[in-house]
Amino acid sequence: MNTNNELILLKENVSKPIYSLTPFTLLDYPHKSACILWFAGCNMRCLYCYNPEIVLGKGSLSIEKILSFLHSRKNLLDAVVFSGGECVLHKNILPLITEVKKMGFLVKIDTNGSSPDVMQQLLKQNLIDYIALDFKSPKSKFQSITQSDLYASFEETLNLILKSEIPFEVRTTYHSDLLTEEDLEEMVRFLENKKYTGNYYIQYFKNNVETLSKLERSYNRIDCEKLSTTTIKIILRE
Repeated sequence: MNTNNELILLKENVSKPIYSLTPFTLLDYPHKSACILWFAGCNMRCLYCYNPEIVLGKGSLSIEKILSFLHSRKNLLDAVVFSGGECVLHKNILPLITEVKKMGFLVKIDTNGSSPDVMQQLLKQNLIDYIALDFKSPKSKFQSITQSDLYASFEETLNLILKSEIPFEVRTTYHSDLLTEEDLEEMVRFLENKKYTGNYYIQYFKNNVETLSKLERSYNRIDCEKLSTTTIKIILRE
C-alpha cells in the first residue's frame, strides 16, 4: 500500500525539480560518504553565485529516478546532501526527505536560511542530521549582495537552528569587492551576540568562473587568526 508520502512523490514525478546529481563525495558531509542532489531554482541572486545554471535553470531529474538511485546506494553511502539553488523551496521537500530517511541515510541541508517555516517543520520532525547555513553578509549589505529582502528570514532560521540540537555550520563566501574585513568582524560579533560558538567557515570567491553578476577578480586575503575570537574560530576553505 502506498503511503501518503509516496502518493505525493508519485504525483511530483510529472516535474523534474533536481538539476543534477553528484553520485559520490567525501567533502560535503563531514566525515561521511554522500551524494548531492542539486535542486534547480533559488530565491536569491547573489552576485558571486557560481552556479547560475542551477539557480536560473530547470531540473532534469525526476523524483522517481532519484529514489531509484538512492535505493541502489543503500548501505553504500552514509548520507544525502540536499543543495542547490535552494532545496527547501521545493514544495514536496518534506515527503522526499522522509522517504530518504526511511532508507537509512543521514540528511544534510545546504540552505540560505530564507524559509524558516520549512526549517521549523524539518527540525520538528527530526528529518535533518546536519545543516550548512549560508551567512551572506551583514544586514547593511544583504539586499545589495543577494538581490533579495530576506535577511529577517535568515535571522529567524539561524535562531531556530541555534535552539535545536542539530550539528550545523555557518559559512560565508568572501569577495574583496563585496565584503571588507570590517564586515566580517561585524558578522563575527553578530554570531557571538547570538551565542553561537564553534567554527565559522570562510570560502574565497572562485575567480575565473561564470557567475550571476560580472565581478572583478577578488584579490584580498583575510587574517583568520585576527578575526577569530575566544568562542568562534575562523576556518578558511579554499
